Amino acid sequence: MIDSTPLARTRRRAAPLLLFVMALLVVPLAARAQDTTHAVRIGLTYQPGTKPGVIVLPVRGAWGDSLQGLIARDLDYGDRIEVIGLAGTPAASSIQTMGPGVSYPLWKSLGAVAAVQATVTSGGVHVAVHDVTGRKIVQVADFPLPPTGGSPEWRLAVHGVSDEIEQWITGTRGVAQTRILFVRGGRIYVVDSDGYGERPLTDAGLSLSPAWSPDLHTIAYSVLGSRGWSIVTKDVTGGAARTLSSTTTGLNTTPAFSPDGATLAYSHGDEAGTDLMLVDVAGGAPRRITVGHGSDNTSPEFSPDGRRIAFTSGRAGHPEVYIMDVDGSNVELLTPFNFGDQNYRSNPDWAPDAQHVAFQSQMSGQFQIMVISLRDRSVKQLTSEGVNEDPAWAPDARHLVFTSSRTGVKQLFILDSESGRARQLTHTGGARLAAWSHSMGRAH
Repeated sequence: MIDSTPLARTRRRAAPLLLFVMALLVVPLAARAQDTTHAVRIGLTYQPGTKPGVIVLPVRGAWGDSLQGLIARDLDYGDRIEVIGLAGTPAASSIQTMGPGVSYPLWKSLGAVAAVQATVTSGGVHVAVHDVTGRKIVQVADFPLPPTGGSPEWRLAVHGVSDEIEQWITGTRGVAQTRILFVRGGRIYVVDSDGYGERPLTDAGLSLSPAWSPDLHTIAYSVLGSRGWSIVTKDVTGGAARTLSSTTTGLNTTPAFSPDGATLAYSHGDEAGTDLMLVDVAGGAPRRITVGHGSDNTSPEFSPDGRRIAFTSGRAGHPEVYIMDVDGSNVELLTPFNFGDQNYRSNPDWAPDAQHVAFQSQMSGQFQIMVISLRDRSVKQLTSEGVNEDPAWAPDARHLVFTSSRTGVKQLFILDSESGRARQLTHTGGARLAAWSHSMGRAH
């Protein structure tokens, strides 16, 4: 049975809000390519179902080691490329001692089908990708970089270089040049997709449910004030926070931007239930799009085309994930009742390729991350170790960030939904409620 109190009813990708607030009192503040046979951009060929072996050659000049290391790690984290010579592997020492010359036989002997050769220039970096089998250069480009090597801006620009290289080789742009919002201790934080540069975006208080605007400069979140929970937007480049005037009373949480950034969906709770609302970001009167009749309707997420919304509702007597048209019509149950052992599915996130919805489902008393196909409604369980909650897709529709207790405290992890490979993103306890940005910009 769902708790009927407004505070406990409203959820954002995790436990009931009341439990979350109580926890804060005791926790210290502290469009994807479909070609599966070969790369589609530069013609490298390799066996279907395998990852192409790629060497990132040593980079000479200022910040050369950092350039090589960042690019190699970004390609590895993308999970579409087998990076040869990563630290700790047998080929690492031989690659680090390679000279600047071209050596196709040596690269081939190490299992490479491509080699990435980067050269520091006065304004940035020149990159050439070699086809090892064809013994030729197949892609070149120059990328500008900020003059201060190692700075956050420099690192972000290098991530963009990595993403472009990944697209050349695999046909799909990488997600290194992205950032992730999350909550810890009632504050909103942001961190690069590789775990670097974590910093707070809000002051101490009680903020929840961060969401990115498509413009990548604005975020929305909910804040507890003297009159209840309000929806706030903030310019992350240094602008002031602005409270939406229509959300200053009652319980207003779980904001989500429409794909064009013009509209916010959010949940509004009162004694009559929790319903979903739409409001123009520029201002105006909110429009109710669900009629809860005392049930919970929370956690809205827009489809990539902006025409539909996925959300959590307790209208069946327990939480399930539903989808509906953006005006509230044509409501459809998405998650079936015939899998798992407990009827509790919530916190949906719509994949950027529009093919899947991720959500959390209670299995054997613990939440796990699930993905449902919108084509045939098949369901896949992605996690099993510890408690895993709050899934949010990367822009490549392959990777997910989520909250996990597998280390003993709640941390953010990134999961490759195809291989099952997971890596830890945060290293200070209490991280939760993540939201993944679009690409922060093309590298050139």
